[in-house]
Amino acid sequence: MKKENIPNILTIIRFILIPFIFLSVIHHHYLTGLIIFTISALTDILDGYIARKYNYITDFGKLIDPLADKLTQIFLLLALTILKIIPWWILLILFIKECVMIICASFLYKKKDVVVYSKWYGKMATVLFYLAIVSSLIINQFTIDLPFKIDLYLYYLAILATIFSMVMYGIQFIFKKLFAKNK
Repeated sequence: MKKENIPNILTIIRFILIPFIFLSVIHHHYLTGLIIFTISALTDILDGYIARKYNYITDFGKLIDPLADKLTQIFLLLALTILKIIPWWILLILFIKECVMIICASFLYKKKDVVVYSKWYGKMATVLFYLAIVSSLIINQFTIDLPFKIDLYLYYLAILATIFSMVMYGIQFIFKKLFAKNK
């Protein structure tokens, strides 16, 4: 195994963890799901740190790292939607945004000198979704009865950040398309 592949291997581990997280949550083992989700998040942080520190950044990693994030989020939100912990429209908005992003990114990948990668606003939306998901898992694991659903408000913030990031990526996509036409 080459050291340069460590970040990508960590990302692949995140893909492998997705069904375990999903099944844990679906079967109401929220703490187990939270633990596996936390391991997944730590491997995400670690792979990014290693890739940047040792300059092991690859185009493949730039593609699969955010994909692992999004699939983890989507499957967790799907589980929480199935269990009626969150409303279905939260999952729908995230799913539509990700489909739009994939379609736009596929157009940019056709350009040989264009690499699509995460920006701060996309990472902010991811972090807010992670916080919302963690709060849902904790609230449901310990059956915490709050006067208001703090996790739902975190989802609202995550949705706003998601819409903001979609607009920002859309602006970036339009400028790249315009710039490409002027070459």
